[in-house]
Amino acid sequence: MIIHLASGNAHKAQEMQRLADETPATAGLGLRIVPAEKMPPVEEDTGTFVGNARKKALALQAALPPGAWVLADDSGVCVDALGGAPGVESAYFAGPHGDAAANLRKLTEVMRGVPAGERAARFVCVLLLRGPEGVEQIFEGRCEGVLGLEPRGGKGFGYDPLFVPEGFACTYAELDESAKNAISHRGRAWAQLAAWLAEHRT
Repeated sequence: MIIHLASGNAHKAQEMQRLADETPATAGLGLRIVPAEKMPPVEEDTGTFVGNARKKALALQAALPPGAWVLADDSGVCVDALGGAPGVESAYFAGPHGDAAANLRKLTEVMRGVPAGERAARFVCVLLLRGPEGVEQIFEGRCEGVLGLEPRGGKGFGYDPLFVPEGFACTYAELDESAKNAISHRGRAWAQLAAWLAEHRT
């Protein structure tokens, strides 16, 4: 089964493929997660993770042959001290260019001086799967944690070097991929999606 990812982000596609391969419910389904060769432009202006994911899924689905399965991901980090920001604006926190390194620098600087007890944050991921005949399923995963004082680690992408998941002393970017997938917001959303696929696509 081929699932078209509504993103040209190679890191995200690779992470999704690893989740598909490593999650027991989908490991035997032979899923291929294919990034969009040319993702249609989408203005992510709905104000919600679900709304943005749906816009991306519909845009890609309209550009593919009928019957294609499409998966859209909208995710971000929500920081208590910032009233839940950057949230749905996580990809554009430092400006409309969507520069991940600049976003990480800005969050690090904005949080500078905020004491350890007030650095609670969570990663949120919404996966929206669309298929033939209007099939649509929504899955949401969350991972609670805190923001570190400085970025650490060279793995992962985006805000991973700053986020320390609950129960860990290391950041997302210091965890190996399998360990991260077991606890991450995206991993938890995928586990729900995998259970649905195993039940409905076998």
